[in-house]
Amino acid sequence: MQLLDEAAGCGLAIQLASFLGSSKFPARSGRHSPRLDSVGRTLRWREIYTQTLVAALQSPRYNLRAFHRLFALSYVPGHSQEIPAHLWCSKRLLPAMSASGTFRAVDLIRKKRDGAELSAEEIAYFVRASTTGEIPDYQTAAWLMAALIRGLTQGETAALTDTMLHSGEVLDFSDLGGKRIDKHSTGGVGDKTSLVLAPVAAAGGLIVPMISGRGLGHTGGTLDKLESIPGFNVNLPVTEFRRVLEKCGCSMIGQTAQIAPADRKFYALRDVTGTVESPYLICASIMSKKLAEGIDGLVLDVKTGSGAFMKKEEDAAFLASLMAETGQRMGKKVVALITDMNQPLGKMAGNSVEVIECVEVLRGEGPSDLRELCLQLCAWMFVLGDRAKSVEEGKELAAKLIASGRALEKFREMVGLQGGDVAAIDDTNRLPIARHKKDVVSSQTGYLAAFDCEAVGTACVVLGGGREKKEDSIDHSVGLLINKKIGDQVAAGEPVFTILYNSESKAEQAKLLMERSFRVSENQSFTKPPLIHRIIDHPEQPK
Repeated sequence: MQLLDEAAGCGLAIQLASFLGSSKFPARSGRHSPRLDSVGRTLRWREIYTQTLVAALQSPRYNLRAFHRLFALSYVPGHSQEIPAHLWCSKRLLPAMSASGTFRAVDLIRKKRDGAELSAEEIAYFVRASTTGEIPDYQTAAWLMAALIRGLTQGETAALTDTMLHSGEVLDFSDLGGKRIDKHSTGGVGDKTSLVLAPVAAAGGLIVPMISGRGLGHTGGTLDKLESIPGFNVNLPVTEFRRVLEKCGCSMIGQTAQIAPADRKFYALRDVTGTVESPYLICASIMSKKLAEGIDGLVLDVKTGSGAFMKKEEDAAFLASLMAETGQRMGKKVVALITDMNQPLGKMAGNSVEVIECVEVLRGEGPSDLRELCLQLCAWMFVLGDRAKSVEEGKELAAKLIASGRALEKFREMVGLQGGDVAAIDDTNRLPIARHKKDVVSSQTGYLAAFDCEAVGTACVVLGGGREKKEDSIDHSVGLLINKKIGDQVAAGEPVFTILYNSESKAEQAKLLMERSFRVSENQSFTKPPLIHRIIDHPEQPK
């Protein structure tokens, strides 16, 4: 009692903290500490006790271990209630609880805003309550912005991923036979490889249960592209998802109410609140969906460059490692390719136009950069799925499946099983096509040196090919033709882009963006970016 008396009497809160953290202070024997009960009730130290704790919590020299112990001892009626909750929260000690015993969203927002670490229980509550609507969208959006600015710890990222994963059903397709391998891209402009990879991998003997997303920010979405095929249903229930997988080995759907519903809610809000770029939120979003598929392995296509969410290669590598480590902790084989997004992939950007380009690749045609990336990604899928011993062997297998027509037939089969118009794959003129065209020309002669690829993607959104608000509908027919790529010669007056549009006013807005989205150099004094920057393949993969 003497040390407590000295601490309070002198106003030296840090002495109290040190004393409570020392071995001299007895561990509590029940719900409340007899020592603190006597302090508050018998010796009338209620006011002194409270003031001392407040001062200690405000001290920059607080003893974290001591206060963790103090918190465990201090649930005494009339005492801890008088200590402002924000002080406990700012020291990462007290869960942000309301008087009813549940967490309060506003306190969790403040806690993350101030850079504190949320517990797994707090994150679980926030995700659960946001998904059910108990927490309104505006508070969820505020927390997402705080997470973007402050970042998440490894523990928070793991808790967020795990809670999103188990917010719905975790699927099990182990009875289907064959390795279950998927691919995911972090998104870019003209990034359409999933529509090629799924049928090629399935034709090669893999099971590909692909749960995809919609357009996010300036990037296109796999589901939006697929829905440009008349009748194609991306909203299959799990029973139908399984049926399609059993019949053709691949299926591409969105998040249903049964699969990662928490991520579906967060994904839609991130798209329209400027919180897309956080590597921690991206990791939790991607891995919760992918792990819910019941897969054995995952190939990650992490984009870097002006059209990617990760503009810098080191940021892309950080995200790739974050996701790979998360997957490997869950017992999955994961490899990540850092690929270029300093210019659109392929020569078309939009929805129906990208389906057209994918069909061309499946026919053995299409632009070289898209073909090469598809072969590389599919090769890694075959390696992870034990269908090839090396990447070169995997590329050869993928090329043979395309050349034989088996991959295209697998795509036709999947489209038919999911309600789509198979005739539109044979005759792509049956797909939605915009009514008008408008060229964007170069003002000088030289070589195309660089793109502002994000501006290109934004122009596509402005045309109606993406969403500016989560309630927006998609115009599947609009898009862009990319007539020149980096390194190509271009003459003054020659079209660099062709805009495919239905609205004149939207086309004019898009044209203004497009005219500022590229740079022409008089000579070739620039470096053409590589298609694949690096590969992150952790040696300690699950067997």
